[in-house]
Amino acid sequence: MSGTYRAIEVSRPGQFSEVSRPLLDPGPGQVRIRVEACGVCHSDSATVEGLFPIDWPRVPGHEVVGRIDALGSGVQGWAVGQRVGVGFLGGSCGYCEFCRNGDLVNCRNQEFTGIHHDGGYAEVMVAKASGLVTIPDGMSSADTAPLLCAGLTTFNALRNAPATAGDLVAVLGIGGLGHLGVQYGRRMGFEVVAIGRGIESAELAKKLGAHHYIDSAATDPAAALQALGGAKVILITASGGRTVAATFKGLRPGGVSIDVGVGPEPIELTSMDLIFGERKVAGSLTGNPATGDATLRFSALSGVSAMIETVPLDQAAAAYAKMMAGQARFRMVLITRNGSSQTGQLK
Repeated sequence: MSGTYRAIEVSRPGQFSEVSRPLLDPGPGQVRIRVEACGVCHSDSATVEGLFPIDWPRVPGHEVVGRIDALGSGVQGWAVGQRVGVGFLGGSCGYCEFCRNGDLVNCRNQEFTGIHHDGGYAEVMVAKASGLVTIPDGMSSADTAPLLCAGLTTFNALRNAPATAGDLVAVLGIGGLGHLGVQYGRRMGFEVVAIGRGIESAELAKKLGAHHYIDSAATDPAAALQALGGAKVILITASGGRTVAATFKGLRPGGVSIDVGVGPEPIELTSMDLIFGERKVAGSLTGNPATGDATLRFSALSGVSAMIETVPLDQAAAAYAKMMAGQARFRMVLITRNGSSQTGQLK
């Protein structure tokens, strides 16, 4: 590799530019990665639109797959040439209160990839070794990239949900997160209900593995869930507090709505709906690196895959705009020259 690499950076809100950057050595506890693929996620808007405090310029991207090409001092357990993934959580510190209790997700010193430090819209990135995920053999980089955020988020929420095989589990929203949630739910042995807006999603939902489809534009989704016996779990993948409230009464007693769709709209529920039936609302952020490993292994073993469109790195701005406009079906993935043989695919 030459002494420079290409990156797509954001210099101010909404302003993308392609730049050439010098190749730097990784610091202590870090690895340098030759990026092969990076997913384009809605959470990238935190960087692109400046929703978080950002030290400009910043390279977005937190669904990163590539190969290690240099190790910083003190790094153990990883090797040059090894294929790895990097997700939204940039790596735990190992010494704060939450890390010491094993809660790596809520590490007080956790940085977010592509927000606090440069991410994967580039040919090279530097990452903390404590945040790396192992990529199983046989999984392409493009197919793997969306599983490091959208896949990990839905898999983690469902795996830790209070539901067992045979329970009725609903997935609200058949989009970038939901189309994976339906697949995971089916393969975990749940009776899966997909909830979408419009009858046009019904065929896709069944193809993904849903046993039932509810059109929320044509019927009350809560009543429809109760007609099926009530859901033990509702996985909310669409942003908006109203989407949580509209389905909440569809939970059976003791059931829980798990929200993974981030948005500014408040969730408005009555105390009657909470108390009578002892229903619950929970949030789920993502998972730790070990859960990332499990997500990818489970996906490879069970055949869960994201529906993706791949584009070259230099089309990052267009890919981001297509995703934000809701026109992606369902995940956009950038491919660098390190993984250029995978471009031009829609599947």
